[in-house]
Amino acid sequence: MKITAAVLNSMGAAPPYAASRPLRIVELELDPPGRDEVLVRIAAAGLCHSDLSVINGDRPRPMPMALGHEAAGVVEQVGADVTDLVQGDHVVMVFMPSCGHCMPCAEGRPALCEPGAGANGAGTLLGGGRRLHCEAVTINHHLGCSAFADHAVVSRRSLVKLPKDLPLDEAALFGCAVLTGVGAVVNTARLQPGETASVIGLGGVGLSSVLGAVASGARQIVAIDLSDEKLAIARGLGATDVVNARAPDAAEQVRRLAGGGVDYAFEMAGAARAMQLAFEITRRGGTTVTAGLPPPTASLALPLVQLVAEERTVKGSYIGTCVPIRDIPRYVGLYRAGKLPVDRLMSGKLRLDQINEGFDRLHAGRVVRQIIAFPA
Repeated sequence: MKITAAVLNSMGAAPPYAASRPLRIVELELDPPGRDEVLVRIAAAGLCHSDLSVINGDRPRPMPMALGHEAAGVVEQVGADVTDLVQGDHVVMVFMPSCGHCMPCAEGRPALCEPGAGANGAGTLLGGGRRLHCEAVTINHHLGCSAFADHAVVSRRSLVKLPKDLPLDEAALFGCAVLTGVGAVVNTARLQPGETASVIGLGGVGLSSVLGAVASGARQIVAIDLSDEKLAIARGLGATDVVNARAPDAAEQVRRLAGGGVDYAFEMAGAARAMQLAFEITRRGGTTVTAGLPPPTASLALPLVQLVAEERTVKGSYIGTCVPIRDIPRYVGLYRAGKLPVDRLMSGKLRLDQINEGFDRLHAGRVVRQIIAFPA
């Protein structure tokens, strides 16, 4: 079938993207779903820094590639062996498919699925195939989703079924921002009621971490960002204190507010300087968690004696250490109960042909989550 999609032909275009237009809206040929695959009509897709990091070259991927990984939609057709989804089901996409058989999957850690990671790096679906073509050129898939399109074929292992009364524009956020940000708090850190936290980097993932810390019963949440506007949003979502990272004494401010440091510091900016700050504001015996994705060349120097003598823990968190089929229904339930107001992360809606302008706003840090809404 013919579809319309946003395709990136090469990385490293210079902003403003409204002028350089790295993403081209083109007509592609989409193959029907193969074995254990599903055709989904996309209803809504969010613009995420993980997409931006491919556009600017921070996260190298094979080109050309149809971008987009945070999305929700409606099942239109299922391939062979798909028995638990039918036409009309509502689904959210998860950008790390899990095979269910490798060692991490067997250990209950599907976010670390080895075949899934291999397929994502190669630009294929979990089964190894590519279903997108432009004339004689095969187009790579982005994280098994390629969701900046009106339709996508994805692995069944990239989908979680949703209740049909959940608005699909809101549902899209659960596949990345909420799964990653809330999961870093509740799964990776396992923050307990009464403990303290700080979140550095208040994009969609960072603000989701603020929501996760509120829902987990943190008694103090210090939000840190370069933007006063985002600090105000964080306070409105439940942060007890805010600090602008531009302040030369930002670390000292946080330590003073938290009585020496926080129990958990969450780095969500994807920058080595932000991770350094996160480590500096973590108390003795505390844990520093990072879910940001800096360029592969970024590194961090830690004082090893401090790591040992203060019994510090530094942890990575990928997709919130999630089990999507378990966690997404839980987070949706919290949202419906009014305890996880993820709808307040939405900054506005776009048409697909406005995508480059949307990434300009994301690059400038002026928005949290923009949603591309596709007509029904």
